[in-house]
Amino acid sequence: MSAQQLNRKIFETEFAGRPFKLEFSRIGNQANSAVIGKYGETIVLVTAVMAHEDKGVDYLPLLVDYEERFYAAGKIIGSRFVRREGRASEEAVLSGRMIDRTIRPLFDQKIRRNIQVVVTVLSIDEENDPDFVALATASAALATSDIPWNGPVAGVKLAVIGGDVVVNPTASQLKEGNVVFDAFVAGNGEGINMIELSGSEADEDLVIDAFEKANKEIGKLIAWQKKIAAEIGKPKAEVELSVPDEEFKKKVADFIGGKLEAAIYVGDKVEYKNKISEVKRGLIDHLKAEGLQEKIGQADLLFEEAIDRVVSENILKKEKRPDGRRLDEVRPLFAEAHLFERPHGSALFIRGNTQVLAVTTLAAPGAEQLIETMETTGKKRFMLHYNFPSFCTGEIGSSRGPGRREIGHGALAYKAVAGLIPSSEEFPYTIRVVAETLSSNGSSSMATTCASSLSLMDAGVPIKRPAAGIAMGLILGDGGEYKILTDIQGPEDHHGDMDMKVAGTEKGVTAIQMDVKVDAVGVKILREAFKQAKAARLEILKAMSSALAKPRENISAYAPVVLTMKIDPSKIGEVIGAGGKVINSIVKMTGGDTIIDIEQDGSVFIAAPKRENAQAAYDHVAAIVREFQVGEVVEGTVSKILDFGAIVDIAPGRDGMIHVSELKDGFVKKVEDVVKIGDYVQAKVIRVEDGRIGLSLRGVK
Repeated sequence: MSAQQLNRKIFETEFAGRPFKLEFSRIGNQANSAVIGKYGETIVLVTAVMAHEDKGVDYLPLLVDYEERFYAAGKIIGSRFVRREGRASEEAVLSGRMIDRTIRPLFDQKIRRNIQVVVTVLSIDEENDPDFVALATASAALATSDIPWNGPVAGVKLAVIGGDVVVNPTASQLKEGNVVFDAFVAGNGEGINMIELSGSEADEDLVIDAFEKANKEIGKLIAWQKKIAAEIGKPKAEVELSVPDEEFKKKVADFIGGKLEAAIYVGDKVEYKNKISEVKRGLIDHLKAEGLQEKIGQADLLFEEAIDRVVSENILKKEKRPDGRRLDEVRPLFAEAHLFERPHGSALFIRGNTQVLAVTTLAAPGAEQLIETMETTGKKRFMLHYNFPSFCTGEIGSSRGPGRREIGHGALAYKAVAGLIPSSEEFPYTIRVVAETLSSNGSSSMATTCASSLSLMDAGVPIKRPAAGIAMGLILGDGGEYKILTDIQGPEDHHGDMDMKVAGTEKGVTAIQMDVKVDAVGVKILREAFKQAKAARLEILKAMSSALAKPRENISAYAPVVLTMKIDPSKIGEVIGAGGKVINSIVKMTGGDTIIDIEQDGSVFIAAPKRENAQAAYDHVAAIVREFQVGEVVEGTVSKILDFGAIVDIAPGRDGMIHVSELKDGFVKKVEDVVKIGDYVQAKVIRVEDGRIGLSLRGVK
C-alpha cells in the first residue's frame, strides 16, 4: 500500500514555539476514529471506539486507557523473565485519569453505549510532555468521529519559572530549578474544566493569573481543532438516550413529592444514606406494584435528578446546605498525633464524618523505591500511599490492591506534601506514609494531606511547614447564578458541579486538583473559590497546630539511626573489599543488622537499629578511608612478623610496615627481639606511597 493509498491528511499549527501536527489516515480504520499526534519527537496514537448497542447500566460507560510502550523511549525494561509491558504504571493511570476527567463532562451523561478512548504512546523525546499531545489528539479523535460529544477540549502544561509564566515548558526547563509551580490546565476555550497542580507554596493570585493565560492558549488549540472538524469531521451518530417518557416522569415525581426534603436534611451521612435508601426502596416497591419493573433503571436516573434539584435549588435560593452549615463553614475538626509507640510517626485527622489515619515509617536510604517507566528512571525516597477500604463508606467489598481512585487520591496528597520534605542531605532517610481512610464523607484526599503532615512531624521529619487541604464545591444555576461551597461533603460532591481540592501551607499553595460536571468553569469563579479555600486552609492549620505545632526534635526510638559521610570515590573499593569482604566484616562486627549503602559519588549512608552500632560502623569506614600524613603518630597491633620487619594493623582494613631498620636505634638481629605478634605499639608515619604506609618505632618520642 502506498502513502497515497493511506489517504493521509496532516494538519499543522505552531504552539509554544514548536510544531504540532495531527495526522488522519486509514491507520486504525476499524475504530470510529484514529489520529496520530506529533509534538517535537513525542508521538501518540489515539483511537476512539463506540459500541453498536446500549449497555444495561445507569451511567455513561466511558473508559480511557493510557498505554505506555517502552520502545517509545528506546528501553527494554522489566524483570529478567518478563520483558514486556504489564500492569499500567501509576504515571500511566494518572495520565488516563486526567484525560478522562477532561473529556467526560462534555458527553451527554444519558448515553448508555460503551465508549473507549485508547492512547498509545509511540515515541517520547524526553522534552515534550506526552500528556499535552495525548489530550489534544484524543479531543481531535472524538471531535472528528461520529461519536456524540460536545468538544473539542485541550490542555496545556504551565509553569512559573523564575517569575515567568511558561506555557508547555520542556523537561529541561523544569529541571533547571526555581519552579514556583507546574500544572496541567484543560478546558473548552470558554473556561477551565480540569486542573492538576504541584506547587512550592505558590501565591494564589499568581496561580490564578497563570490560569487566565492558560485559558487563552487553550482557546487557540480549540479554534484549530474546530477548523479540522469542520473540514473532515463525520456526522454524529444518532444514539438513543436514556430519557424516560413524560408520563413516567410524572408518576415518579408524584410519588417522591416532598419526601426528599426530610431525607436529605438530616446532618449525618449514615442517617442520610438510610433515609435516602428508604425513599428509594419505597419508590421501587411502588413501581413494582404498578407493574413497571422494567423501568426501575430509568427511575434511578429520575431519583438522582430529583436529589440534584433539591440540593441545588436550596443552596442557590436559600443558601441551605444538607447539614445546615454556612456556605463558607468548615465542619468540626479534630486532630491527634502519636497514637502508637512502635510506628515511627502517627496521626489521626477528622473533619466532620471524614477520618484518616496516617502512619509514617523511616528507613535507611537503601529502602528507596526504584522507578523505571517509559518516562522515568530513578529512585524515590518519599512515598505516600492512600488506602480506601470498603468499610469507610459502610459497604462490603474485597481488597485487590489500589485502583485508579486510590492512585489518583494518593498522588494528589503526595504532591501536597512532597515539596515540604527535607533533602537527603538534611534528613538522610527513606520516608513512607500510609494513609488509611477510616470513614469517608467528602475529600478524604485533603484529610490525608492533613493527617500526613502531622504524622511526618510526629516522626521527627523536619518538614518546612505543615500542609492542609480543603475541597471546594460549586452550584450553578440556569441563569448564570452560582454559589461556592467550602468543605463539600457527600451530597454536595455527588450532586454539585465542581470538586476543587486546594492544599497548601500558611505561605501558599502546594497542590490543586479540579474536576467539574459542567462543560467548564470561568476564571472569575475560580478566583473567588481560591480566596474562600485559603481562609478554610488557615482555619484547619490552626486546628492541626493544637495537636502538634512543629516536628519533634528527635526521631522515634524504634526508627533506625542513619549516619552519613562523604568519601573519595576512588576509595569505594577499599571500603567494599574483594567480594564484599571488608564491608561484610563491618556489618558482622556491628551487630549483623547494620546497613551500609554507598553511592557512586562517594556518599555513604550507615543505618542500624542502635546508635552505638551505627557509630561503630561509621568509625570503621572512616578509618579505612582515612588519609594518613607523614609525621603523625599512630597506634596499632602487630599482626605479622617478616624477616625484614613487622606489619602493624593501624585501622580496620589498613596496615603499615615497620622496616627492621626502623624498629630501634642500632643493629637488630631478629625482629622478634623488639616486637612480637599481638604487641600494641605506637609508631610514626614516615612514608605514604600509593596507599602503602611506612612506620617507625624509633621515631616516636
